[in-house]
Amino acid sequence: MAGWFQNHSNELFRGFPISPDDVVLDVGCGAGGASLFCARRGAHVIFTDSDAGKIAALEERVRDSGARKVEGWVSDSLPLPVADGQASRIVALEMLEHVEQPGAILRELFRVGQPGALYFLSVPAQVSEELQRPLAPAAHFQAPNHINVFSEAAFAQLVTDAGLVIESRHSYGFYWTLWMMLYWTLARAEGRSFEGATHDQLAPPHHALLDDWATLWHRVIHLPGGDVLREGLDRTLPKTQIILARKPLDACP
Repeated sequence: MAGWFQNHSNELFRGFPISPDDVVLDVGCGAGGASLFCARRGAHVIFTDSDAGKIAALEERVRDSGARKVEGWVSDSLPLPVADGQASRIVALEMLEHVEQPGAILRELFRVGQPGALYFLSVPAQVSEELQRPLAPAAHFQAPNHINVFSEAAFAQLVTDAGLVIESRHSYGFYWTLWMMLYWTLARAEGRSFEGATHDQLAPPHHALLDDWATLWHRVIHLPGGDVLREGLDRTLPKTQIILARKPLDACP
């Protein structure tokens, strides 16, 4: 409903179509949902992550996906193991908040894009991060977790400073902002301790209260007019901010 994984139109996100002719680079791929979607469209898919285990697991998942070609690389992205101007689609989702040099990584993303390449970039929304800060353990805002918090202006500046042209901006994830705030509150009440990557600690089973929240949200968004309510809440209190950008046709790596 928020625009992701549009199977009928082969768009990873609305305005970001994938075809068999594309070379898709997914940087900081994690579990690889974006890579798998693109692989199933027959694209040549290149995915990178600093975690060798995630690369090995994703290689197994995409093996019979129908991708034209698959490449998985263990990389910290500085530099990327990708040739100048190779990719027609570049995906970097929820990874720039984790890195010490986001500007340098965006310049790398610029380098590997073809002239006219389309970019799908996302980072956590500042409002969501600041609401979580007093509830989350300190480790959530330390390496290897969120060491950068980007305002809308700062995120846009990073993208344009790298040489890209912003085509559209989006936000979504009210549900997830509330989910994370409930998660941290429950974890604190239970006396849980956290080490390492937050994302790897969010696996189910979850507290019954989180299941109740999921059930309530599902019912709300399927009410008549629920889509309007969801869109308004996503704009007001988003979990994620998204930029779709393009490399100019006359750009050099």
